[in-house]
Amino acid sequence: MKLKTTISALALIAAAGAAQAECSKVTFSDVGWTDITVTTSATKQVLAALGYDVDVKILSVPVTFASIEAGDVDVFLGNWMPAQEGAIKPYLDNGSAVLLNENLKGTQYTLAVPKYLWDKGLQSFADVAKFKDELDGKIYGIEPGNEGNGYLISLTEAGKAFEGMEVVESSEQGMLAQVRRLYPNQEAVVFLGWAPHPMNANFELKYLPGGEEFFGGEGVVNTITRKGFAEDCPNVAKLLTNQKFTLEMENQIMGNILDDNEEPDAAVLAWLKANPATVDPWLEGVTTKDGGDGLAAVKSELGL
Repeated sequence: MKLKTTISALALIAAAGAAQAECSKVTFSDVGWTDITVTTSATKQVLAALGYDVDVKILSVPVTFASIEAGDVDVFLGNWMPAQEGAIKPYLDNGSAVLLNENLKGTQYTLAVPKYLWDKGLQSFADVAKFKDELDGKIYGIEPGNEGNGYLISLTEAGKAFEGMEVVESSEQGMLAQVRRLYPNQEAVVFLGWAPHPMNANFELKYLPGGEEFFGGEGVVNTITRKGFAEDCPNVAKLLTNQKFTLEMENQIMGNILDDNEEPDAAVLAWLKANPATVDPWLEGVTTKDGGDGLAAVKSELGL
């Protein structure tokens, strides 16, 4: 019995070692939101320092989940909940996507207005239609296909709260460019806002109640992987399971990227160098791809 147990244990160790050896490349989706660009860059740089090849694909949220199901994407760090609940549910239900970790708490995501517009009376979803003329009939959203845009578009249908209005789909950068254009002269604008994001420091904003059916209240961001990824890449999965980000971290790096025009990888690396202890808990129980000391390798390679 002891011999069989020992052989079984050795077999399990050998299988885990083989899986780690075969896992040399990890593919991420980045949906183009600056916060996800930040967290993906941080993870990419740590994995590269551990000896892994990392491929980052720029994909929309719907394409991300379809790619996870197809096995073309391994990891997505930007599952904002509850806003993406409807989008992710079919993939969680069929087992093609796996919720690996809650990597950020305290998020917010819904329609926002400048405080000057709030002070004029636009203080809820129900008030938006009252300001239709001042808003030029427009609500500004982010990239086409985004589930938040989709919900807002559904409210423009006959008999709904935003009947007859238009949801302008562009991108995070395009939407905020419009806000920057209108804000100095206190012109009316309503748009999708969220935290973490430096928009909350650049503009005095108010978030509108009334969209809780879709957007919920305070939210979280989850790490999602394809089916079987944790078994194929247990060492990487350990890193991803350990990872916790903070609003302060993301706000600061995003501000450096969006306000100071720093290149994302450089901004992330500079922040990690200024806050080197951040990676310590991420790397607990994590080795290099070849089985070496993970924390030492990352600190050496990244200069932390």
